[in-house]
Amino acid sequence: MMDERTYACALCGEANPDPTQWFLVTENHWEDKLKILEWNTLLASQPGIHLACCASHVQELVVHWMAMGSVSYPFANSAAHSPARRWNDLSKLRAVVNTTGARTISELTVHRESVRRVLSENPESLKSILDALQEALQPENATGRNQFEMLLGGLSQES
Repeated sequence: MMDERTYACALCGEANPDPTQWFLVTENHWEDKLKILEWNTLLASQPGIHLACCASHVQELVVHWMAMGSVSYPFANSAAHSPARRWNDLSKLRAVVNTTGARTISELTVHRESVRRVLSENPESLKSILDALQEALQPENATGRNQFEMLLGGLSQES
């Protein structure tokens, strides 16, 4: 049986019935972690999963998450998002998505106070992390993913 659903990007709203090259983004509020996953149809419609149609939209979600502490844009769409709910709705903080079985491209863990300090003192210093993320999101790029993970490890240790 064919899957009749159409999926929409959380940022641009582009709809696609076969988004196999898209990315999934989910966060764990309790641990200040963000996961970027390869496409997984079973996870795509789960609450707390944000769909991104391209690497640049993943990057925008990551930047928003680093700056605001939430991957949910006030206007972004996700399986759990409804326009009547605000991005900082505490009910969203309870759910942590079970990503077992999904292939993780990258996982970012930050020390929130360090990120705030870096963003206020020298936001350009985060460019290397975003460049590494962009490289890691390219298809079949294990080297870029390893470099991204090394950069993220350095950010976590700066605290």
